[in-house]
Amino acid sequence: MNGGLVRLREALNELTPSEKKVGEYILGNPKKVVELSVAQLADYSGASQAAIVRLCKSLGLKGFPDLKLKIAGDLQESAQVPGKQGYQEISQHDSIATLIQNVSANNIQSIRDTVKILDVESVERAVDALNRAERIFFFGLGASGLIAQDAQQKFLRINRMSFTFADPHMQLTTAVTMTSKDVAVGISYSGETREVIAVLKAASERGATTISITKYGNTALHAYSQIPLCISSTENEIRSGATASRITQLNVIDILYLGVASRNYEQSVEYLERSRAAIRELGH
Repeated sequence: MNGGLVRLREALNELTPSEKKVGEYILGNPKKVVELSVAQLADYSGASQAAIVRLCKSLGLKGFPDLKLKIAGDLQESAQVPGKQGYQEISQHDSIATLIQNVSANNIQSIRDTVKILDVESVERAVDALNRAERIFFFGLGASGLIAQDAQQKFLRINRMSFTFADPHMQLTTAVTMTSKDVAVGISYSGETREVIAVLKAASERGATTISITKYGNTALHAYSQIPLCISSTENEIRSGATASRITQLNVIDILYLGVASRNYEQSVEYLERSRAAIRELGH
């Protein structure tokens, strides 16, 4: 069990002042915290025991022992993985060699952190919903719109009726025509993209199953998502088109796609072979 530090880091700015005080202390002293009781942590952090209990609840955990167990798992993993840990800042005068190492390390770290917070039960529910759907709609704008296009391409190749639209008005027009037999997937790293929120809200009101792929925390998009899937990444000053978040979103799409394909393995292989053969005939 791990992911305690990832949950804390991702949710830190959404916590109440008293919870944030505890969170900042834990992030600065993870090795010490796993040895402390609730009362001791309250003394060291300058917060109340009630604030610690509320913090654990805000993180979706059963209590402080559960948080300590996940932090201990994080520390054990860090000790076992050689090399740099955590996200590497991109600086103005970085050499190409440094950029290769740091950008790659950030992408790898984002996927590792996402694995820690991605809820297995939620993924299972999402795969089941996508597998049952008559139509699947992927919604996103900007970099997330590219993720939606990638998802559509993958699901079409296994003969799943899938759609995505670049124009936000077209997205909304489509959402209001959805039914309970459809699935809407809203993709937004921030979870605050107004157009995607409006689309998922409309789809939800029409009875469609709604899935969101957003950063960890209480985002606005979650309010209209029956199945929230949370990702982690670094968002530094130079976002470079949200590089790390894009990688984690693609990773989640791959998980969902392969989950559906595996439920219908023989058919999926047949459809994939057909598409490969058709493309080969074009000389590509």
